[in-house]
Amino acid sequence: MPLPLSLPELLHGNTVEWERLEFKKGWNPAAVVHAICAFANDFRNLGGGYIVLGIEEANGQPVLPPAGLAPEQLDAIQKELMELGYHAIAPYYHPLAVPYEVDGRLILVLWVLGGQTRPYRCKVSLAKEAKDWAYYIRKGSTTVRATGADETELLSLAATVPFDDRLNMQASVADLSRDLMLAYLRTVGSDLATQATGLSTEALGRQMGVVGGLPEAPFPLNVGLMMFNPEPWRYFPTMQIDVVWFSAAGPGGSKFSEKIFKGPLPQMLRESLDYLKRNLLTETVIKHSDRAEATRVENFPYDAIEEVVVNAVYHRGYDTREPVEIRVEREEMVVLSYPGPDRSVRLEQLQKGKANARRYRNRRIGEFLKELKFTEGRSTGISKILGAMRENGSPAPEFEFDEDHSYFLVRLPIHPAALEVVQQKPMPEPKAESGLESGLESGLESGLESGLESGPEFALLQALSKGPLSRAEIAKSIGHKRISGAVNRLIRSLIQSGRIVRTLPDKPNSRLQKYRLP
Repeated sequence: MPLPLSLPELLHGNTVEWERLEFKKGWNPAAVVHAICAFANDFRNLGGGYIVLGIEEANGQPVLPPAGLAPEQLDAIQKELMELGYHAIAPYYHPLAVPYEVDGRLILVLWVLGGQTRPYRCKVSLAKEAKDWAYYIRKGSTTVRATGADETELLSLAATVPFDDRLNMQASVADLSRDLMLAYLRTVGSDLATQATGLSTEALGRQMGVVGGLPEAPFPLNVGLMMFNPEPWRYFPTMQIDVVWFSAAGPGGSKFSEKIFKGPLPQMLRESLDYLKRNLLTETVIKHSDRAEATRVENFPYDAIEEVVVNAVYHRGYDTREPVEIRVEREEMVVLSYPGPDRSVRLEQLQKGKANARRYRNRRIGEFLKELKFTEGRSTGISKILGAMRENGSPAPEFEFDEDHSYFLVRLPIHPAALEVVQQKPMPEPKAESGLESGLESGLESGLESGLESGPEFALLQALSKGPLSRAEIAKSIGHKRISGAVNRLIRSLIQSGRIVRTLPDKPNSRLQKYRLP
């Protein structure tokens, strides 16, 4: 049973930071139990971690080729893990164990999700006469015994599972879209994508860590509905991004436009960022009297916009009935989200780019966004925003939240040269999109160029989940009035990637041709 992300990315730390990885050359039951306990306690809400058995670590890096495990060890280790999960960890806990072959040698990867019933404790020693139990946590890339203030803080986390990692008992496993789950697995390059056809939606959801509960009463996790339900706002009413575009008169004027983005998290993020990129960004050329080369600057650097929006979506409270709001004005762009940052964050640290939250609000959302390359986690977003504004020659961004940490506001000032241009002529309004067709056309093109799942792709896959469609019906399902070149390119791309197939494969040009999911 493969992991929901690719093994090369796991081994080389491209997706999972080192704090969530532990390599062990061989099978040491006590050390492994301590590491399982630490990852399950998920002291900083990072989403648990991975223990790789059969690979040695040197200076924080895996030593390849791996030392490997003997074939007869794999089954014995998994059986022993089952026993240890019941008798050496309390409350009982079992990680997902996945065997792999790397460079001709066998390894075993243990995926340890943050537990639903923390805090966990485990036996200090597995010797028969040993009776001592202790709590373990991760500090940096090391598993340590929790003592003093750390133990007190860990105990205070009892029954405080982050909202995104909780079971949603108002929904059922059937509310998870299998097509969206498969699209995600293909995007991140998971081996699980090729084996998912033989799994039920429940089994696939458990493999991906978005289904929990007892076998006789499974339920989706909130993060599963946020990522893999086409209409997540039915469960989280304000899960949306509102872009409010003010005229030259600013917020005090009577004229503004508003565009609301909804849908699964990846789609909502991509569509809102694409909209801002197409409508907001401009380039200003600054000529110099002392040299021939001109300087080109953006009114707002896109890298800063992307980090601000992604951070707002990542860190907002989904149990708070307030959307993420983006305000576009002549002199600045403002992003507002609720509630504010973790109480361990200080405003003066934030302004210096040195803030380091002690605990993340949404541990599973962060995990998915990192795998989709939206964010790195590890509190790097603020320093990236500062760096992008500095490199563009823009004024420093401003951060704001109140004493109660009830909201978080980020203000990106426009570049001074771009402001001079704006002051000479009215600020452009968002581009008109006739029947949404021009916006969808652009979305189709950008999605096909990047190779990522775009909004129209998700819409098409969802429409095909109800049955085969002709080309004309496909165009209509994604908001086009007729079959266009972009629609044809989308169909070709999805056929080439194996996501859809023809109903008449031997007659590709038949007037009766339709398209369906594999």
